[in-house]
Amino acid sequence: QVQLAESGGGLVQAGGSLRLSCVPSGSRVNLGAMAWYRQAPGKQRELVAAVTSGGFTNYADFVKGRFTISRDNAKNTVFLQMNSLKAEDTAVYYCAVLNGWGPHAVPYDYWGQGTQVTVSS
Repeated sequence: QVQLAESGGGLVQAGGSLRLSCVPSGSRVNLGAMAWYRQAPGKQRELVAAVTSGGFTNYADFVKGRFTISRDNAKNTVFLQMNSLKAEDTAVYYCAVLNGWGPHAVPYDYWGQGTQVTVSS
């Protein structure tokens, strides 16, 4: 079983920046594609960005040009650099391990506690 630990969230003013980190641990430490999701109150969890072990990336349209996903394979850590934050980015952010790559890839059903990002306008 993989455990995912997210950190780096907080309260920031609109236009500010945050950097999220995700450290996986457990039996499957050599992971494939990983992603960041977010869930705002009253809304469904949605994909924010994804990255393969080789560094290929994919972004949701609402974060393109503002967020950057990256990973350090040596440390099994995934990052999400968030710039030009908006109030609508307020959500709990989760990292996930994907079962593949492409439009049909879905996350495995293990989630961490998430990290709260709150953007004040």
